Amino acid sequence: MSWLSEQAIARKAEIVSNVADLLKDASSLLVFDYRGLTVDQMTDLRQQLRDAGAQMRVIKNTYLRRAAKETGYDELNELFAGPTAVVFGGADDSTAPARIVAKFAKASDEEVIQIKGGAIEGKVTSIDEINTLATLPSREGLLSMLVSALQAPVRNVAYALKAVVDNSDE
Repeated sequence: MSWLSEQAIARKAEIVSNVADLLKDASSLLVFDYRGLTVDQMTDLRQQLRDAGAQMRVIKNTYLRRAAKETGYDELNELFAGPTAVVFGGADDSTAPARIVAKFAKASDEEVIQIKGGAIEGKVTSIDEINTLATLPSREGLLSMLVSALQAPVRNVAYALKAVVDNSDE
């Protein structure tokens, strides 16, 4: 083997290692076909994902398959075909990438984004599960709903007491 091919193999091994690290560190993964997105749309989508603590990468399928094998995501290998983009979700909100990509897909004029599948918290998920997660509110939204639900009984007691006090004053 020549020195040049050894250097190329070492560079490719480093890329696979970096992708494997991304796979290990991500709280969620979303794999989709980005064919048909314009550069402006791709930039906008990347920015929305970055704002949510996620990052989108377009990586060669060969590298993705090797990294998936290293990290135990072998089930995702069938998704790594054709033009593939992968969103690596941050630890803050593991459902944010699914929400953002699904919302972006609905907002675009055409169905240019085809979600292939993904994984959440280390578990490979189907397209149906991802679409269900995409309809859920954000973590902050869920927490505010919980607080509102917990406050409702106290609020109702306060209204009842106020009504009793108002009736006794009359």
